[in-house]
Amino acid sequence: MYSLYEDNGGFKAERILSEAESTMQVEAESGKRGKIKNSSVLFRFEEPAPAELLDRARALANSLDTKFLWECAPQAEFSAADFAEDYFGHAPTAVEKAALIFALHGAPAYFHRRGKGCYRPAPPDVLAAALAAIEKKRKQAEQQQEWADALIAHHIPPPLAEAATSLLVHPDKNSMQWKALEAAVRQVGTSPEKLLLDAGAWPHPLALHRARFLAANFPHGTALPPIEVGTPGVDLPVADVVAYSVDDVGTNEVDDALSVTTQGNGRARIGVHIAAPGLAITRDSDLDKLARARMSTVYAPGQKIPMLPATLIHTFSLDAGQPRPALSLYVLADLDNGTIISSETRLERVIVQENLRHDQLDDRVTEAALRDPDADLPYGDWLRPLWQFARHLAAQREQMRGRPENNNRIDYTFHLEGPGDDPDSRVILVPRRRNAPLDRLIAEYMILTNNLWGGLLAQHGVPGIYRSQQAGRVRMSTQALPHESIGVPQYAWTTSPLRRYVDLVNQGQLLATVAHGVSARLVAPYKPRDANLFAIIGAFDAQYSAWGDYQTAMERYWCLRWLQQQGLRRVRATVIRDDLVRLDCAPFVTRVGALPALERGDIIALDISGYDELNLELDCRYAGMAPD
Repeated sequence: MYSLYEDNGGFKAERILSEAESTMQVEAESGKRGKIKNSSVLFRFEEPAPAELLDRARALANSLDTKFLWECAPQAEFSAADFAEDYFGHAPTAVEKAALIFALHGAPAYFHRRGKGCYRPAPPDVLAAALAAIEKKRKQAEQQQEWADALIAHHIPPPLAEAATSLLVHPDKNSMQWKALEAAVRQVGTSPEKLLLDAGAWPHPLALHRARFLAANFPHGTALPPIEVGTPGVDLPVADVVAYSVDDVGTNEVDDALSVTTQGNGRARIGVHIAAPGLAITRDSDLDKLARARMSTVYAPGQKIPMLPATLIHTFSLDAGQPRPALSLYVLADLDNGTIISSETRLERVIVQENLRHDQLDDRVTEAALRDPDADLPYGDWLRPLWQFARHLAAQREQMRGRPENNNRIDYTFHLEGPGDDPDSRVILVPRRRNAPLDRLIAEYMILTNNLWGGLLAQHGVPGIYRSQQAGRVRMSTQALPHESIGVPQYAWTTSPLRRYVDLVNQGQLLATVAHGVSARLVAPYKPRDANLFAIIGAFDAQYSAWGDYQTAMERYWCLRWLQQQGLRRVRATVIRDDLVRLDCAPFVTRVGALPALERGDIIALDISGYDELNLELDCRYAGMAPD
């Protein structure tokens, strides 16, 4: 004797070995035995053999007309076994009973299951809706497959072209477009980015990188609304100083400038002048919300997305010849021994004499020329005393840090001769050593300012946002803690308020401190333990990191373009560790497969075999140690 029974939504037919009150033991054709509940058994039969019954019943079920079955079936709930007798017109065989059960079970739109072996025909309106849904799903599946086939053939249908960026950034995984892309990716065995790029969703990898970044971070575009700023600070006194700024050639947000007035006896009054947009941007104002949404200016080769509107930048940037509001730190310094005799902070207007550029000065401002009062040095009366005191500041930090600073690595500035969205724009890499005198000079005074102004806030009990490092861990907090690697007791970002939101927040706190002194903690925009400061720190860290990752990615892209434009096939590289190396000719770090065990700092030769502009990787192999 055999039984046909339900098992996990399917059907099985097996030989009965024994029966109990509620269960039976059965044996499959393979010899495997099992126990099933009697309640799952649809019927028992003596012939044919189980495997034959299943095969013949399935074949017969496929030949039955489902619509005719629905028309013939009782309108109320019915037993499949009873209906089999009516349908076939005689006592049904085991094959016929099984075939009818299979046919009813396989048409859920027509027949609703009502327990073991029992069904009810769907009402006409419900059936119509179900068939319409099935037809719609069938057509969607056909459309999805058509789109998937097009992608595989390197053609992109318009609906996928329109959604291409969102498919990578914020995909709707229930959409037909995503399902078509997913099917094509699975069939080809590649990534969604590669498949869409090959199909022509973007003209080149650069367009993909930029589109994905903008869609993820600037879904409403990068344009900022026009604003009226007015003329803040017109009643401020004009500083009696000769000040200059030094920036890269493309900089139009001039945040800082330096002045120096020698006083004899080896003393000088050094001024660090910082643009003061905090006069116009108050907490929770529309401008503050704009700046907080961006947190920082975005920089990438050939691309810049400012944090603040152009009109505000123009109003507060320390452009040459214009009296602009500035928060100034003045230090009375002993140039001979590096002592800070006194310091004060003022809100005033500063007229910068000239906006100097690194590309004009770096080659001429050398340590030898700075030390020799008779050497030909542009702006020597301004640079030499600043350099003299900056060397003392660096030595003091080094003593506090307990080790010399490692600034020998070469940095590169990227210049594009052409649009930033054109991969054929010519790339110019301008090397600049980190310890170049002019860089070190500017850096020392920015560090000094961030240190002293951070201390000023702490002294008055006014909270600020600090950057600290202790036991190797760098973090941002509202506490004035040491920054061990820089070598200062506290460090608050304050010198780039036109480009960085943390600096702008700290400037608002400083303006209150300068204006109100000991009572500043009561009137500052952010009071002690203000939860908003902690929220700003968390948001800034995440967004600043995202901007940095994008800048790094774009620099890698343009390095690959530069290598191709130079036609380089063999390059030198320096081993960092294991299989990680840094090219000597460009700011590009890559892994080299099958690299032998080498020492850190070893110079090797690499043969370049290809460029992956999508994944930003260089295909290269080890070619031996580099010749001297």
